Amino acid sequence: MKAAERARLELSLLTEPGDANLQVEVTEASVVEAVERRRTPQLAAMVEHALTLADNAGMRWICPGMSEWPGALDDLNHVEPLNGAGGAPWGLWVRGTSRLDDLAGRGVAVVGARSCSTYGADVAGEIAADLADAGFIAISGAAYGIDACAHRGALAMRRPTVAVLACGADRAYPLAHTRLLEQIVDVGGLIVSEQPPGAEPLRHRFLSRNRIIAGLAHGTVVVEAARQSGSLNTLNWADRLGRSTMAVPGPVTSRRSAGSHIAVREGRAVLVTSAEDVLNELETVGVVTR
Repeated sequence: MKAAERARLELSLLTEPGDANLQVEVTEASVVEAVERRRTPQLAAMVEHALTLADNAGMRWICPGMSEWPGALDDLNHVEPLNGAGGAPWGLWVRGTSRLDDLAGRGVAVVGARSCSTYGADVAGEIAADLADAGFIAISGAAYGIDACAHRGALAMRRPTVAVLACGADRAYPLAHTRLLEQIVDVGGLIVSEQPPGAEPLRHRFLSRNRIIAGLAHGTVVVEAARQSGSLNTLNWADRLGRSTMAVPGPVTSRRSAGSHIAVREGRAVLVTSAEDVLNELETVGVVTR
């Protein structure tokens, strides 16, 4: 591992990944300096422990400067923080055999409510499946509800999907999705996290994680989101990054879709009802070609 790659790994272990204040302090030229200011006698052991856990779980560390790094994530360095999170990750832990840059190059985020309706589950799965059939990659957060349905839609087509976790990529969260995450890897998909191996899924890490989902994708589709839904945070990140922002309409009486409807009404999301609509929107803005 090169010195710059190790320094980024060390910084990710010494600090909370996604900390916007740290991003302001540290520039590419001073990553090594930032590590030295925080170095502890235990750092070498921390690095070895993380690498051992990663090796046991079939994970690898990638960061800017490495060929697999998705350059689109660097756009996060040029937008304002949101909810205390900001900046591109120092690096990512990746589990699976495919290259992250290859999958992200055809990535579309599909996110939404954990407590989704049957309607939302069906729509999310169908959009993800049809995107997969067209050669695109569904990116989501492996949570209950819409996220899981999006991953399963891609898996139904035996196509890769990318799950971005708020805990270590060696962990299954929620635990009930252990098999889902295994299936993602089995079909050539990836499990990704900026949190070190073994890290807990703390509440603030979900909001921090959302910027990575938005940053990896060409556009974000929200399927069912209440007024205070965390998936709207992902949509906001996509908007800040200048990516396509889309939302699926729900029944006007459904609180689960109230946030989606507001986003459309305020012009923060384009209304879409199918994968065809999603791909037409991405083509309209010149992001992808089919």
